[in-house]
Amino acid sequence: MRSLLAVREVALAGFAVLAAATALAVIAQTKHTTKHEAQPVGSFTALAGASGPAVAGRTTACGVVLSENTIGVANPTLPCGTHVFVTFRHKTVLVQVIERGPYTTGRQFGFTEALAREVGLSGVQPIRWSYARLPS
Repeated sequence: MRSLLAVREVALAGFAVLAAATALAVIAQTKHTTKHEAQPVGSFTALAGASGPAVAGRTTACGVVLSENTIGVANPTLPCGTHVFVTFRHKTVLVQVIERGPYTTGRQFGFTEALAREVGLSGVQPIRWSYARLPS
């Protein structure tokens, strides 16, 4: 009886390891696909500024809970989840629209604080952006 229980426990442990490995492979493939195979479509100039650290903990209009490490942009017209490339000072990052806004005159994009740090944006600056065509 004990040997059957031991065999069952080993089988369940093996299944758990297989499930975890499969999940990690799917996550790795998804990250690889979006970062390396997405293609820019168009090229546009816009003004962008950072949202600042005070928004951490808030849930966006797109349902994203912001943290100090959240990478994303706000835009008043692009749908939530739209992938775009943003470029500032020769640094290009693939991001998603995670918030509505900004509602400041003349500003078309709001960067999360983490995105602003990553590309070196301070204040309100002109950026380049393009739609991202993801592989189907």
